[in-house]
Formats: sequence, structure tokens, C-alpha cells
Amino acid sequence: MKKPEQPAATGAGPLFERIYCIDIAAPRLTARQLMQHIKCNVEHYSPDLLAEFEKTKGHPNGLEKGDEFSIKILGPWNGTVRVTETADDHFELITLENHPEAGRIRFSLRELPAGEKGRLRFEIHSWARSRDGLVAFTYDTLGIGKTVQQQTWELFCAKVAEESGGQAVGPVSVETIKHDDANPDQ
Repeated sequence: MKKPEQPAATGAGPLFERIYCIDIAAPRLTARQLMQHIKCNVEHYSPDLLAEFEKTKGHPNGLEKGDEFSIKILGPWNGTVRVTETADDHFELITLENHPEAGRIRFSLRELPAGEKGRLRFEIHSWARSRDGLVAFTYDTLGIGKTVQQQTWELFCAKVAEESGGQAVGPVSVETIKHDDANPDQ
């Protein structure tokens, strides 16, 4: 039986838009090659101690729309996500019923403009609310889940830079935008 999606509109509390990105200088892999490696090895990029990805539906050596991952998240935060979109330069996941968040997340990789020739930018961009009021309290108010999530995506970004064969240009940039009255369909 197909598990129902849990878009942001079904969640509780404010919508949080989070952007994690890292620039990479002199990568040995092209943006397309690196993104293909990420898609085929998502579990390799996520730190097992914080968020262990396991593909539960789909071909083991690729990423296609409809594939699903079970995620064992540090603490009581386990959840499932489904691939909703995939292209040469990105892929997107949506949370499924009972995930601690309600929303979606996009992983993208692109070459930077000519002025920064030879550089790539990897970005993780999420739009999510807490699943319910209890999760909102422990995640947002107490900050427990937020810390684990931020560390997970920062380490994911750092692993992408490492696997590129190039050098990270500075630390991972993290931006959080809180939308109190935002469109819940984000």
C-alpha cells in the first residue's frame, strides 16, 4: 500500500524555508557526474549517526520518481520520504505520513557563472512545517530536532565537496527563513 504524502499544508506551526549550500573550487567531477553519484549513493552522503538513509522502494543503483527512503534519525524522529522529481541537476523528496516534518526538500548542483569558472554550488533547500504540535514544540521550541537536522545537512554538503575532488570554498552556508503566513502548499 502506498503511504500518503505529507505536504507542508498538512503540518503545524510556521513554515520554515532552509537553505544549506557550499561552493566547491576545482572539482575533478563535472556537476552532472557529481549529481549522478549523489543520486546513486544518497545513503553514502548522509551521516549514519545522525540520519541513516535506506532505500526501501526503487532500483538500488539510481534515483527515479517514486523511489522511497526510510530514514532513521537520531532520537525519535524516524520517517519516510518519496522522490517526487529528478533531473540532471537536482532531485526532490517529499515527506510521507508520520515523518516528523511535513514538506519537501530539493538537492541541486550547478556550475557557477563564468566569473567563478571551475566552481560548483551544491544546495539543499527545504520547505517544511512540523508534523504536529508536539513535534513543533520539541523541534522548534526546544531546538532538539533542528540541531540534528542542521548537522546532518551540513555534513551532507561537506561530503559532496569532498567527493567532488575539489576544495570547499569556506564553510557550509545556512539560511533559515520563517514564514508565519506563508502559502502552506510550498
